[in-house]
Amino acid sequence: CAYFRHRVIEYMECGPPKINDKLMRFFDHCEKFLAEVERNATALYHVEAFKTGPEMQNILKKVAATLKVPVNDLNADLIQVAFFTCSFDLAIKGIKSPWCDVFDIDDAKVLEYLNDLKQYWKRGYGYTINSRSSCTLFQDIFQHLDKAVEQKQRSQPVSSPVILQFGHAETLLPLLSLMGYFKDKEPLTAYNYKEQMHRKFRSGHIVPYASNLIFVLYHCENAKTPKEEFRVQLLLNEKVLPSAHSQENVSLYEDLKNHYKDILQSCQTSEECELAKANSTSDEL
Repeated sequence: CAYFRHRVIEYMECGPPKINDKLMRFFDHCEKFLAEVERNATALYHVEAFKTGPEMQNILKKVAATLKVPVNDLNADLIQVAFFTCSFDLAIKGIKSPWCDVFDIDDAKVLEYLNDLKQYWKRGYGYTINSRSSCTLFQDIFQHLDKAVEQKQRSQPVSSPVILQFGHAETLLPLLSLMGYFKDKEPLTAYNYKEQMHRKFRSGHIVPYASNLIFVLYHCENAKTPKEEFRVQLLLNEKVLPSAHSQENVSLYEDLKNHYKDILQSCQTSEECELAKANSTSDEL
């Protein structure tokens, strides 16, 4: 385990990794999410509706004609399998699968939207619980930052210069949604594909392979005021992510905390994820 400081690598002893699924796989432990989204047959209504919509039907007809098979033998799920086979071979092996010849750019845009719909309604802005279930993880990040700030203020060495947490796209998308990133003015639906051609929410761009979100805390020794002493920069997939509240590349730490005050102070995952109890009544004898 190593961290960079003034371009010099200083080695630190690290213990064995700790598994904390409640923190990094919060969605598996959120009863409200599980009941209302994960196990709800109607939660992905827009995904299923788009599969039978005109855009997907056009692809079905084109692919059926290319493969010379009856269109009734195909469905949207099979089309997705063929498209993923093409895309995975390109991304992982760097080879062009014969399945790529079945699709053109317009088809790829439609199939990208189909996947974005799923991520939007299951991990993004589709339902409030998707993002609110990640509150504990968001608060955990700021607890580490607060600790580093406090130690620097006391002229103590920072006990944990680097905190590394590993999860999945399913971990990162809700967190970014909680922070207000990549939110479109109108929700993604099965019926506004053309209107959403220039959408912000593109899951393949937000969480590609090996996606990552980095919080970098800076201590500015020459700051004019105590407020300016600590600043934070966010990077998504190694590229600077401007602050959601100011669009600046670097934010004052105090301003960033103030912007997310509601989440840091009021969002309790245990309460957010609690299922509403049905009122039980009994007949009087």
